[in-house]
Amino acid sequence: MAQGSKNTFANKQERIIAALDVGTTKICCFIAKIGADNSINILGTGYRISEGVKGGSVVDMEATEASIRAAVDQAERIANKTVDEVIVSLTGGKPLSHIVDMEIEIKGHEVNQSDIDRVLKQASAQIDPGERQIIHAFPACFSIDGSPPVRDPISMFGERLAVAMHVIDAFPGPMRNLEACVQRAHLHAARMVLSPYASGLATLVDDEKMLGAACVDIGGGATSISVFAKNAMVHAEVIQTGGDTITEAIARELLTPLHEAERLKIFYGSAVATQTDGQETIDVPQLGEAEKTFDEENRVPKSYLTGLIQPRIEKILLSVRSRLQEIGFDSESGRQVVLTGGVSLLPGIQDLAQRVLGKKVRIGKPRGINGLADAMSGPAFSACAGLLVYASRAPRELGEHRLIKTIENNDKSLAGSISNWLKGNF
Repeated sequence: MAQGSKNTFANKQERIIAALDVGTTKICCFIAKIGADNSINILGTGYRISEGVKGGSVVDMEATEASIRAAVDQAERIANKTVDEVIVSLTGGKPLSHIVDMEIEIKGHEVNQSDIDRVLKQASAQIDPGERQIIHAFPACFSIDGSPPVRDPISMFGERLAVAMHVIDAFPGPMRNLEACVQRAHLHAARMVLSPYASGLATLVDDEKMLGAACVDIGGGATSISVFAKNAMVHAEVIQTGGDTITEAIARELLTPLHEAERLKIFYGSAVATQTDGQETIDVPQLGEAEKTFDEENRVPKSYLTGLIQPRIEKILLSVRSRLQEIGFDSESGRQVVLTGGVSLLPGIQDLAQRVLGKKVRIGKPRGINGLADAMSGPAFSACAGLLVYASRAPRELGEHRLIKTIENNDKSLAGSISNWLKGNF
């Protein structure tokens, strides 16, 4: 890292924030200044091809460290700022969502902050993730005397105050490996934020967060899902399959190098077939060829490429549909899906997703970020942008500053069914 004065995540005076998204296909860093009005102004960006990450988890420490260093160095040079702390996205560790319910007596008086603190403290005492680590723990909503959910019960009257606490935990190994890579790059991971949470914050509009919507981020190594309702995230998870499965299928079936398969997917790929696909042919470099030579044997119809892509996209979307149905996101409150991530750039994927998911689908990209260059303002960068949104408008969460702790040797499990809770409250 460049040397100089510190401008960190914790520096409230300058409010310079560095976001680091460590993905399977790319690693990017955004450095931004957060204004007094929570506006986000980009100062510098860095981007590198990811080396050493598979399925959202680190598999090569040295390669991941090198990619992190390169991305952060580039962002620092453009921003003319030095950072030593970053807020980091997390995809690995098989994160799980839980709802913990707690209710206390308030004996008819006006709800005040001490009541909020008391119910949150009692709810936090029920959080028991065993040997997993807590990533997030925050109130999804409150209610008074069984009334419809409210975000802020202060100054309301009632006999009983209840809170639904949303807790997300994950296996600690992948988290520690990622943190170690960040430290080896001479940075401090000031906070880890679940990647689907960040993507949802970056792409959903306020009405979607309020009325109920899901954000589905299809990246290279994983597909992440976050569900929002009543202005809070109420569910998040990661499916360990993404666009890399498509690239590998293209490489295997067309006998072409992986980097050429990725190029074919990006420049010629489509999620649905068109009438002209059979008329257009594509040159396919072959494995083992020292130079690119093309003849009739090395050309395939575009329809053949689409035939490799479409069923694999459908398989990913079917997995998403299954998960959304399982958690209860098939009611009236679950009509909208926002599709983001690099794979969402494939032509025709919006229509295909609407058919498979049976819901209204739009393509989402980062919103509310000032100064983001066109090359980094697309769906592939939603998670990184969302880290900045999280940092500028961080909701109240329980626990220590970094909110990562291990509770071992416990037999209890987190209470609450996401499906039942969604159906009962929304």
